[in-house]
Amino acid sequence: MTQRTRTAGLLRRVVTATTAALAATTLVAGCDAGDGDRAAAPAGSSAAPTPKAALLAAVPDGTEGTFRFTGHDSSSDISGLVDPTAKGAELTTAVKDPDLGFTTRMSFRIVADQTWMKVKFTGTKGLTGLPKLPDRWLRLDRARLADAASAPVYDGVDVGNTGPLIEAATAVEEKGAGRYAGTVDLTAGEAAKVLDAEEMTALGDAAKAVPFTAEVGPDGNLAKLTLQVPAVGRHKAYAYLVEYRDYGTAPKVTAPTGAAAQDAPKVAYELLNG
Repeated sequence: MTQRTRTAGLLRRVVTATTAALAATTLVAGCDAGDGDRAAAPAGSSAAPTPKAALLAAVPDGTEGTFRFTGHDSSSDISGLVDPTAKGAELTTAVKDPDLGFTTRMSFRIVADQTWMKVKFTGTKGLTGLPKLPDRWLRLDRARLADAASAPVYDGVDVGNTGPLIEAATAVEEKGAGRYAGTVDLTAGEAAKVLDAEEMTALGDAAKAVPFTAEVGPDGNLAKLTLQVPAVGRHKAYAYLVEYRDYGTAPKVTAPTGAAAQDAPKVAYELLNG
């Protein structure tokens, strides 16, 4: 539908952009990194790990306990929690409609094979036709989604895809205690899935040597990775940023219960399905 109706079609643009950022390839895809250089050094070896191997060893693998994350790419900001024990995650993002100015804030909570959604609209003065959704966690039935694959699922702890990016690094240097810099070949392996297809096409050969920096905290865990994606054509330069923090101290992710949750009503599926 069109801007004139200010209803489902408009919202679908917002929701599609949001769920794509949450569930597809950007920031939360959880692409599996291969073993590669992840081990610090072969058993029995006294050789110091290479900078790349040391950095890979810092990527979360599920043994660190719960942690928080934030992420940023060319079109979205995401924050949330990861709980490896519960196979759980909570993801929140907000998207502002460029034409009408209202903001859709969407949160997803995932525990094992169950997904809940919460939606809130702000800046809606003067607009009509927006769906009225309960201010609760709404349990989604994937069988009722037109594109079930677009709904977020728990797909590993490395929600920012830092492992695949570091695996694809063609040069890594240690710049000081816990600080690293290098370049990534975004056309290699799972790293090729981190940015969307349009961005990858626009980058062309520039995708083979994209600068990055990374920081490892005093606890030995990855704290930050920043990929400096260059400007190409109509695409502006931007930083693909992932931050992990509060390892072992972040709250657990639990299934919402009681008055805090309900099954998603029909209007929620109309919102997601367009």
